[in-house]
Amino acid sequence: MSDTGTRDEVRQRYAEAATSVVDVEASTEDGCCSTSDAAAFDTADSGNFGTWLYEAGELATIPDGAALAALGCGNPTAVADLHPGETVLDLGSGAGIDVLLSARRVGPDGFVYGIDMTDEMLTLARRHQEEAGATNVEFRKGVIEDIPLDDGSIDVVISNCVVNLSDNKPSVLSEMFRVLRRGGRIGIADVVADDDLSEADRLERGSWVGCIAGALTFSEYRTGLETAGFTNITIESTHTVADGMHSAIIKASKPPH
Repeated sequence: MSDTGTRDEVRQRYAEAATSVVDVEASTEDGCCSTSDAAAFDTADSGNFGTWLYEAGELATIPDGAALAALGCGNPTAVADLHPGETVLDLGSGAGIDVLLSARRVGPDGFVYGIDMTDEMLTLARRHQEEAGATNVEFRKGVIEDIPLDDGSIDVVISNCVVNLSDNKPSVLSEMFRVLRRGGRIGIADVVADDDLSEADRLERGSWVGCIAGALTFSEYRTGLETAGFTNITIESTHTVADGMHSAIIKASKPPH
């Protein structure tokens, strides 16, 4: 599949997800169903994705719709070690769950950017930002292979099961490195495959837009990060999402000099 074809398919999938959440929110306001009824909505190929990866206390601090549209494979805000005053970038920010949680962690002196290519998700995210009263947040339209931010402008890059959706992962990793300040770091959740799984094996286990077929192996991920210039790389599996496929937390840093 071409880069354009992959991107269009991913965009359509997540536009449908955003539209479904809007419908759920409207139905809830009309009193015909509850948000718990809608929690089963899931566009991923596995039940190992979604809001169960977050603490209930975290979800209570953000609008319901942001949680309903959570389609990630992890909770990067729990492992990114965010500090007050830091500037954070969330790649593939969707309906805004990780942006809004990060905004609370970095506080009023910090700032969080969310980048997403899907208009429907951006509209949903900005609505949730307004509902949450988050003033230290900005959602921008863009693709993760060409991040619309300046060089060296970010302290921490987070992402939740999005890098695997790209058909040009070297560009994504290079762009993360570019926008980070010296000494900056990444803390992302992504799907990673066992080293013995071929591309055909991964395709058998799930679709590209379902976050399975496009996953890198552990070795491929490490090599890609090293090639981009990252150091202090760790890739740790958190749970299995398919046979030989794992949700993993990936950490790395940009050298300080």
